[in-house]
Amino acid sequence: MRNNPVISDMHLDVLKEIGNIGAAHAATSLSEMLERKIEMNVPKVTLVSFDEMFDLAGGSENVVVGIFLRIEGDLSGSMFFVLPIESANRFIRRLIGDAEFDFSNPESIDEIGISAMQELGNILSGSYLSALSDFTGLKIYPTVPSLSVDMVGAIVSFGLIEVSQYSDEVIVIDTKIVEHGLKDTSVDGHFFLLPDPQSYVAIFKSLGVM
Repeated sequence: MRNNPVISDMHLDVLKEIGNIGAAHAATSLSEMLERKIEMNVPKVTLVSFDEMFDLAGGSENVVVGIFLRIEGDLSGSMFFVLPIESANRFIRRLIGDAEFDFSNPESIDEIGISAMQELGNILSGSYLSALSDFTGLKIYPTVPSLSVDMVGAIVSFGLIEVSQYSDEVIVIDTKIVEHGLKDTSVDGHFFLLPDPQSYVAIFKSLGVM
């Protein structure tokens, strides 16, 4: 039987504020990696159903680049970062200097590109979780991120197995990344945050917004 956590607009506003702080830290790291000014922000944080989550990512059969990691420590849960293939390609080509790299073409994918994408996911997720840890005072540790190029439904299904037993909703943290100086470099990605049941209580209790 599902027992959805009660999350109000105030809770989502707090998560958005934390997200923007984390995004600022991530932008600094990405600017150093790309040697170009990067800006990031979190325009919106929403609580959506599983079906709505898939729709946000272009449908459950849409092929994307996904980063998955587990959250451990005082909090536990799963986190995914989903990025359109072309957006991921653009970043990785800039990072490794290989204009032929293409996540949609297995023959062009090499270990350097995979490592670069994992590092990108590590920076983005690590910055958000670090900000969450600073705000809550809780010890939060991300696992090493794993990379998948697959349909959204296939990538996210692993994290839904456990959470679907008690909830049918996901926290979605929209993320906009803008690389200045180049055309068409605004990228919209999505974090899907799936805390384990007890972690919902721990997060908001520590923030004083129960």
